[in-house]
Amino acid sequence: MPLVGLTVVEPRLAWPLAAVRGAFAILFGILALIWPGATVLALAIIYGIYAIIDGVGGLMQAFRPGDPAHRAAYGVLGVLGVAAGVLVLLWPGITVLVLAFLVGFWAIFTGIVEIVAAIRLRKQIEGEAFLIAAGALSLIAGIVIVINPIAGAYGIALLVGIYALLYGVMLLVLAFRLRKLTQA
Repeated sequence: MPLVGLTVVEPRLAWPLAAVRGAFAILFGILALIWPGATVLALAIIYGIYAIIDGVGGLMQAFRPGDPAHRAAYGVLGVLGVAAGVLVLLWPGITVLVLAFLVGFWAIFTGIVEIVAAIRLRKQIEGEAFLIAAGALSLIAGIVIVINPIAGAYGIALLVGIYALLYGVMLLVLAFRLRKLTQA
């Protein structure tokens, strides 16, 4: 018995939905590439709204009957979620910078770990130069992002835009293939 909402749609009937989804993904990708600053700010605002809604959900869970420890945890998470969402909505630019710094420091840490791992494993594996190169690339990217977090934030928006474009193209290809099924 299929789960509600998880049933498979007849492929011949699904092509228009895939085409619309693909077109919107391509449109979003183009807009993200044209206006990366606005894209990053919009993502921060969407996250702020999500955090508030999620926080309210946590607060609602805190007032339901059940284990007091779980209720307290939901209450704390709810308050933190609402507070984080409000802060993000008040200062979305700072949120973007913090995200860029997190990505930058993560890339630096990852790069260092990969370089150290490659050096330590050089007698056990072949091709450790690739791991060293990947680590160096990660380290350099992280340093660039930490030095210039605005560029890092724009980079995130550009990656989201490229992803959306590629995803949209794939959905359109799928839509045209599904449409062929209806004509056969």
